[in-house]
Amino acid sequence: MTPRLQYGAPAKILHWSIVALLALQYPIGWLMPDIHRGMTPGTGMTFHVSIGILILALTALRFLWRLTHPVAPESSLPGWQRVSSEAVHWLLYALVLATTITGWLFASYRGWSVSFFYLVPLPMLASDNAAAGRSIDGLHQATEWALLTTIVIHVAAALAHQFLYRDGVMQRMLPR
Repeated sequence: MTPRLQYGAPAKILHWSIVALLALQYPIGWLMPDIHRGMTPGTGMTFHVSIGILILALTALRFLWRLTHPVAPESSLPGWQRVSSEAVHWLLYALVLATTITGWLFASYRGWSVSFFYLVPLPMLASDNAAAGRSIDGLHQATEWALLTTIVIHVAAALAHQFLYRDGVMQRMLPR
C-alpha cells in the first residue's frame, strides 16, 4: 500500500470531530463537582463519560483509518521533524486511548452505572473497588495532563508550520 500525500475527507472529519469533542470534554471534566463514594453521578458525569466514549470510538476509527490509509510524511521536512511528527501523532493516539479507558475504568471501580447519553447503559469494565478506583483516578488525571501537554505541542508545531515556516504542512489536515 503506497502512502498518499494528503489526508482524505474521512481522516479530516475524524480528526476535527475529536478536536471538537476534546475541546468540550476538558472544561466539563474540570468544572463538574467532585462525586464522592456513595453519591450518584449526575448529568455532568453522564455527559463527561458519554463524550469520553464517543472520543474513544472515534479515535479507534481514526486509528484504523490511519493504518489502512497511510499518509506519507511531508518530504520537505528535515528528518528530525518527520520523526518527531510521527512520534507525537502515535503518542496522541496512545494518550487519548489511555485517558478514555482509565476514565471508564474509574467509573466502573466506583460502582457507577453510567449510560451513553442516557440512551444505552455502558458495561462495567471492573467491579466496585475503592483502592483500585483511587489508583486509576490518579492515572486518569496523569494521562489527561499528558494528553493536554501533547496537544499543546502538536498545535504549536502546526502553527509554526503555518505561520513561521509557511511550508503548507498544516494544509494537509485543513478542509479544502
